[in-house]
Amino acid sequence: MRNYILILTCVSLLTSTGFGQAPARDAAQRRAELLKRFPQSDTNGDGVLSTQEIGAFIRKRRMEQGEQNGTPRGRLGNRPQVEAPVANVAYGEHKLQRFDLWPVPDAKGPTPLVIFIHGGGFRGGDKSQVRSGTIEKLHQAGIAFAAMNYRLSDSGPYPIMMHDAARGLQTIRHRAAEWNIDPDRVACYGGSAGAGISMWLAFHDDLADPNSNDPIARQSTRILAAGSTNGQSAYDMHVFRDWFEVPDLEMGPALPAFLGIEDESELKRPEIHAKMKDASPIAHLTKDDQAPVYMLYSRPNSKVTKETSHSIWVHHVLMGLKLQQAMEKLGLECVVTAPDLPRDTKYGSLEDFLIAKLKAEKPGK
Repeated sequence: MRNYILILTCVSLLTSTGFGQAPARDAAQRRAELLKRFPQSDTNGDGVLSTQEIGAFIRKRRMEQGEQNGTPRGRLGNRPQVEAPVANVAYGEHKLQRFDLWPVPDAKGPTPLVIFIHGGGFRGGDKSQVRSGTIEKLHQAGIAFAAMNYRLSDSGPYPIMMHDAARGLQTIRHRAAEWNIDPDRVACYGGSAGAGISMWLAFHDDLADPNSNDPIARQSTRILAAGSTNGQSAYDMHVFRDWFEVPDLEMGPALPAFLGIEDESELKRPEIHAKMKDASPIAHLTKDDQAPVYMLYSRPNSKVTKETSHSIWVHHVLMGLKLQQAMEKLGLECVVTAPDLPRDTKYGSLEDFLIAKLKAEKPGK
């Protein structure tokens, strides 16, 4: 019974904060309680439980329970991993430079595409934790789905993560005809780090090299829309301290490896300051960026102090509100939702937002 109650709690967390759902007011508290009770569930050690980590924890506990009851491995009746018909397509030589693809079955013409980019503090996470309901909803709308891995910070600092996602996107565009994809109608979304990568692609200048001998490198890296769950619009400690009005706000544990530094003292180096700015999606925002953004946050707009846990301020709704303010000044659309903000009545969910943007007569409108 104890394991059954635990599983129900975890499933409740997954369904209340998953992609396409409005943030639950008490979801953050339940996640915090689960983390306190089972700290081993935080596999990447960033102090916050992602949907992927909760899902992995459910499967592990069910496996353990099944073994105790003599149930064979792999036959526990838990939610199966969503198998991709086009799996582990390589876009580079590293083992993590891979993506999975779910083309729309029996599509009569080229379809739009949504790409999921996982979170995990640039230190963990995986493309495998996708929701079958998301894929089904997108397929019903005539939209294909992909999930992408990328090299993590143990392989090197920024910009390898963003450049990997860009190369994966270029690879899909290069082979679009093979999978019946419309290369001009692509959107990206993700949680936390995956959200940051998605927004970086939305705002960064096109990385395409039209004169390259490599046909993949000639493909565009721009996207029509970006989605974010608990995502960061910046990766600059100077910006964070200014936004939260906390001059001595401490770095989170994921940032040093992401930036390729050892400690706080290196933030003063001009090249690191430049790297933080270049990594920040908001720093690349200009009026000619036509990609709208939809941002979901699990926690309310609470006051941040020096004592605030990094797992809270790194996923704070202020990250979205600052981007929304900057985008609206340029006449660009940015939807931000959180427990204490007015409910989104135009789209209703991140899924519906992406569908609307990809199916619009004029892409991005």
